[in-house]
Amino acid sequence: MMGEGDVNMTARRRFPSSAYRTALTQQVQRKLRKALESRSHRLECLRELFTDVALEVDARARDLLYKTDENALESATCKPGRGSKDSLCFYEVLAEHYAQVPDDGKEILPLFVQLWSQSFTSQIFALLFYQWLFEVATEESDGYIRYTTAFVEGANNIFWIDAQSNVRLFFPVYHYVFEIAMTSSHMNKLPVQARRDLVLLLSRFFFFYEPAHRLQDFLDHYPSFSSFGGEAADVFVIELTDQLQKVKVEPVLLHYLRCTKALEGVELQATTSTRLKTALYSFTSPGGPMYPTRPVRHAAWDTLDCLFPVGRLSRHIISLFFRLLHPYYWPVSFWNFVVNGVTAMLEQIYMVIYTICHWLFGSDHEALNI
Repeated sequence: MMGEGDVNMTARRRFPSSAYRTALTQQVQRKLRKALESRSHRLECLRELFTDVALEVDARARDLLYKTDENALESATCKPGRGSKDSLCFYEVLAEHYAQVPDDGKEILPLFVQLWSQSFTSQIFALLFYQWLFEVATEESDGYIRYTTAFVEGANNIFWIDAQSNVRLFFPVYHYVFEIAMTSSHMNKLPVQARRDLVLLLSRFFFFYEPAHRLQDFLDHYPSFSSFGGEAADVFVIELTDQLQKVKVEPVLLHYLRCTKALEGVELQATTSTRLKTALYSFTSPGGPMYPTRPVRHAAWDTLDCLFPVGRLSRHIISLFFRLLHPYYWPVSFWNFVVNGVTAMLEQIYMVIYTICHWLFGSDHEALNI
């Protein structure tokens, strides 16, 4: 994890003032006012604004937004959490600006308050003010509790957009909160309920955004709340099992199942362990209620056998028995069995031939070299 000094340096890096960034904030304010004044087209205006701030900044626009010198431009585009310096979205530019020039957000925040009940409002707020909320806002700010609640709601919505589309457009938001808010004193100023909801939100999308090998670091920095009712690993697994039941996109579900192997060796309460085992087992059989595809079933079996090696043979025998009770699955199962058997046999034959050839011709080749 990043050290406290690195966190503060990243969070408070200053960029030279830019008239283009100021104009960008004025455009956002204009669209919010338009949405507020136009009741019949409010949803359309907010959807358009959400789309605009999520767009990627092209090279020419980035040069204008950070137009000073090459070093400033490099620091603006090579921040921790961004996959490539060529990847930059407008919401990242605006979020940095509002954190560094909070006065430009004072006129916009009341507009958000008046539009809270509308779709896309919390998502837009989360994108534009995720840095401001942790670096600038204080508990004495008007509507601070409302801002934190809206942020958690909006962040949840945008993360689900990524998960349902199998993209990571909003990874910078997640990574910022994960690296900065979870490892600094900025997190402590949030209301207890908002802090709790935010930690649970990070747990649900951890495997989607972060590499699995960072799980232990995450658990080590997991804040303790008495209302959680369990250790960090137990709380994390409870959120993970709920997430597994909700994910419907096959590549994302496969990714979650494979990353769940990172829980190997983690101590869990008996009830939590049973909950995880039940969730994984629900993906091992075709049909309802999950209707998993064949790759999902195999991934679930692999993860289940990895985390719970005891009883592996009995589980597979019971599963086979129940498969035999459903004759309409037999043709597909038999065909897959034949294909896998033939494939494995051909691979073995190939390996034998390769070994023999290597032993015969490889030895001659070595003799010639000598």
